[in-house]
Amino acid sequence: MPETDASTLERTFRFDPYSPQIDADPFPAYKVLREEYPCFWSEEAGMWVLSRYDDVLFALQNWKLYSSAKGNLVDEFPGRAGATLGSSDPPRHDRLRALIQSAMTKRALDHVIEPARASARAHLAALEGKDVFDFVNDFGSKVTVDLLFYLFNMPKDNADEVRDNAVLMVQTDPVTRQKTEKHLAAFRWMADYAERLVQERKANPGDDLLSNFITAEIDGEKLLDREVQLTVTTLIMAGIESLSGFMGMFALNMADFADARRAITADFSLLPDAIEESLRFNTSAQRFKRTVVEDMELHGQQLKAGDPVILAYGSANRDETIFPNADVYDITRRPKRHLGFGGGVHSCLGSMLARVACQVVFEEFLRAVPEFTRVDETLNWVPSSNFRSPTVLRLRRG
Repeated sequence: MPETDASTLERTFRFDPYSPQIDADPFPAYKVLREEYPCFWSEEAGMWVLSRYDDVLFALQNWKLYSSAKGNLVDEFPGRAGATLGSSDPPRHDRLRALIQSAMTKRALDHVIEPARASARAHLAALEGKDVFDFVNDFGSKVTVDLLFYLFNMPKDNADEVRDNAVLMVQTDPVTRQKTEKHLAAFRWMADYAERLVQERKANPGDDLLSNFITAEIDGEKLLDREVQLTVTTLIMAGIESLSGFMGMFALNMADFADARRAITADFSLLPDAIEESLRFNTSAQRFKRTVVEDMELHGQQLKAGDPVILAYGSANRDETIFPNADVYDITRRPKRHLGFGGGVHSCLGSMLARVACQVVFEEFLRAVPEFTRVDETLNWVPSSNFRSPTVLRLRRG
């Protein structure tokens, strides 16, 4: 902890990003942070926490002061920092982003609509006759895996193993407060898997996103093999867990706010705005990391160059100075400034794809299951210092 801060922080309040209580409901703690400790040193994390919208947005937009080059995950994997799109700064970041964006735009968004719709219908058919089902594991995760495997043209013979390792990658042990060997092993497994995919696709290119990553070229420059491997590793993790996690959070909102759900099922033109409100209200991407580049003072606290900082997206999205009645889920809000997909140079490249996929999937889901309630009042949450989503979401029809 920085020497100057011990006397300035009220120690009766603590913010532990590894706490199961924070996983279950971080929003009361976020409110205290915003109102009383907008620049807070978390002893448990060994990091500063920024919680107000303006501070988080400023950090996202000012990479020269808040760097991603030492990693953007609260608990980073060895060898990843500085080598991926999310964990690098310009100019390296700009080169990676331009090449990856070039690859992604070769497949128009409308290419995912019918595969997403077909997958949703297939997994809904498997749920017919079940009065109670688990949205996360019986539907949302399966659709997400199908979509990712379609985009990358990946063989489906080990889909469950890919999904299980992706889930492990985002987790952090709440007791040891770090990535344990099983989490690191999952990262190594996924990196090896991605490397095999890259080498196979180099030998047999096709019309898929992975082939586009390999062949993407700007001014004669291509992605290096290592960059393709780490990009694919990260996208598999994010594609499976982040999209599946958000779908789970949206389904939770649809269960908890029946009036909103019924309005949507009566008029699907409301669905895009409802998705945006869920990204604000209950984003699965709760917290990411930056590193302070130079000494600075913020809200009376002295931050030193090299200090790690948590940017609490989930708190910024509930900042009442930006979003009036921020704790109210309002599908007519149209919260265009939310940070559910980050911001600045690191805004999520897959955001539009995720929006389109989510809209198509929930059109199908709400048509098939227009009325439902959640079974469990208390939920178990993915143990992660970055992400927040239920591990199981049991829904009852009717």
